[in-house]
Amino acid sequence: MKNYVQRGDTITVAAPATTTGGTVVTIGELVGIAAGDAATGEPLDVVTVGVFDLPKVGTDVIAVGDLVFADGDGLVTVEEDDGGTPTPVAFTLLGLAVTAAGSGVASVHVKIG
Repeated sequence: MKNYVQRGDTITVAAPATTTGGTVVTIGELVGIAAGDAATGEPLDVVTVGVFDLPKVGTDVIAVGDLVFADGDGLVTVEEDDGGTPTPVAFTLLGLAVTAAGSGVASVHVKIG
């Protein structure tokens, strides 16, 4: 097969901003977890498949199986947008919660990909 490029579990991109390994990376609709640190514009490996323990919005209550989103700060939330007016900013779909996390809980396990 001459057109095969890669499996796609990890994709190398130019870092959209200074990035710390283990944090959520969103570029348009591409979402994943940074495999390492990178300065803006440097090559960055982004893992696009797997289950990750990620920080969440502290007040959110998340159930197993909930669709979760990455907010503008890279936190997991069940909200689809920021609720702003007049036009709310849409958050990026991240994946599915595979653990429950109540209000006051700092993180949740999320299956991406």
